[in-house]
This record gives sequence, structure tokens and C-alpha cells, in this order.
Amino acid sequence: MPELTLVLIVVAIALVFDFINGFHDAANAIATIVATNVLKPRNAVLLAAFWNFFGAFVFGVAVATTIGKGIVNSNVVDIYVILAALIGAILWNIITWYYGIPSSSSHALIGGLIGAGTMSSGFSSIIFSGVNKILFFIIAAPLLGFLGATIFSILMMWIFRNVPPGKISNYFRKLQIASSSFYSLGHGANDAQKTMGIIALLLFTSGLTSTFYVPKWVIIASYSSIALGTFFGGWKIIKTMGIRITRLTPFHGFSAETSGGLVLLATALFGIPVSTTHVISGSIMGVGSVRRYSGVRWQIARRIVVAWLLTIPMSAIIAGSSYFIMRLFV
Repeated sequence: MPELTLVLIVVAIALVFDFINGFHDAANAIATIVATNVLKPRNAVLLAAFWNFFGAFVFGVAVATTIGKGIVNSNVVDIYVILAALIGAILWNIITWYYGIPSSSSHALIGGLIGAGTMSSGFSSIIFSGVNKILFFIIAAPLLGFLGATIFSILMMWIFRNVPPGKISNYFRKLQIASSSFYSLGHGANDAQKTMGIIALLLFTSGLTSTFYVPKWVIIASYSSIALGTFFGGWKIIKTMGIRITRLTPFHGFSAETSGGLVLLATALFGIPVSTTHVISGSIMGVGSVRRYSGVRWQIARRIVVAWLLTIPMSAIIAGSSYFIMRLFV
């Protein structure tokens, strides 16, 4: 198969992953606004898809650079490493979507790169300083979301302490449209960049670009794919995120989305590829715990945490196995 044809096929697979990322992570952007009945599901996904795409015109490519240059040494990466990484991430996303588990598409891709890179060239191919930063934020990102949402909820409760509950609900039903848009902007800014980084790495290692950079067409294609995936949505995960973790009101939805959006935008600006799933899950738990400790269904929360811990190693195993099988025949 001609090299250019293979590159185009892998680019297409990367955009399929991006679509699945949006499909899988639609819950992150819209679960709270659907659960509080502020918007119907179809209107919510339209809103989220628009703001996912709008991120292309607002943010740079710092996260894409981290993905492309900060996990696996680009000198040992070839097209088969990238293809195996995408296979690992896509299969893990499909498995977790089927069971309604809100795992991280971002970490599935990172795990795929680690597994395929290790199978190709051993542990020496891994850039551990970059991986360690990502592992640190597996813990830090949901904690930031949890603490931010907790503090934000308490602050809002104090500000509106003398306002009748009925009026508070009406205020926050309107405000939640803004907070959901804000969170969707952060979701697109962070998650679409992971695919951008993979495609840029593919172009560079295939010799189609002389240096590592993200072309404009890659930016537009990646944001378009994740926006389309978000539009079609993943309703099983929405149920887990928006209903099963805790009971949400417009006030709680606004607090969770605003806190989560601030974490995502801050990490996107600093080039830290965090999990949008982890951030919004932590934020939802935070607003639930403000009401009372028993307001959070901790058994569901524990299942989610287990999925977080399994995502990188499981996607790495699938990607490593995929690379090994491909090399038997290529």
C-alpha cells in the first residue's frame, strides 16, 4: 500500500477517534443541563456541539503539542505505532460506552501511545516527565473540580441566601445555559487538541512536514469531528453522569459546569491534557456533597474511579497487542 494512502487512512481513523471522543464525552458537556431539564437533549447537544467547534478559533495548540511531543519520543514513532495507539483508544472507548462508564477518551489515547511505543521500542521510548505530569493530573483534575464546585456552590448559596427558592431556580435555569456553553468551550479546547497532536505527529514522522506543527486544516477537521460526535451524543453515559451520581438542580448544574469549565480552560492554556470526564465527575460530586455527604451515590462514584485507574493500562495493553499483531503481518 502506498505510504501516502496509508497516512490518509490513519488520519481518517484519528478523526473517527475524535468523533467517538465527542460521542463518548457528550455526557461531560450536557449531562447536567439535561438532568436539570433546562434544555431538551437535542437542544443541549446542539449547544454543546457549537461551543466545542468554537474552541478552534479561541485557543492555541499547547495541549496538541504535549500529546505529539511529550509522551513518546517522536524519533521512534512510526505510522504503525500511531495506528495501534488509535486502535487501543477506540476499542476502550467503545467498551466503556457500551457499559455506560464515563471513562476518559484522553487517557485512552495516552495509554494507547504508551502501549504501542513500549511494544515498538521499549520503555526508553517513553518520555516519563510528560507521563508523570499526566498521571499527577489524574488525581489533581477531579480534585480541582470537586473543590472548585464545592467552594463555588457555598459562595452562591451565601450570595443568594435571602432569595426565595423559586426565584433562585428561575435565575439558575437561565444561567445554566451560559455555564453549559462555557464548559463545552473548555471541552472542545482540551479534547479536540489530543487528536490534533496525533495527526501532527503522524504528518511529521511520515515526512510530510519538516517540523512538528499543527496545520490549519488539522485544527478545523479535529474540532469539526468532535463537534459532530457531541451532536450525536452518548446517552448511556449521560444517564450515569447526570442522574446516578447525585440529584441535580439548575443551581448545582451551574456550579458544576462553571467550576469544571474554569479547570479545563486553565489546563488547556498551560498545555496540560487533562480528562474532561474526570473534571466534570469531580465537580458533580462536589456540588452533591455540599447538600450532604449522602447526597452523592458513592458506590457509583467508586465505579467511575476504578474506570479512571484502568483506562491507561487497559488501552495500553490493547494498543501494544495491536502493534504486535500488525508487525506479524507487515
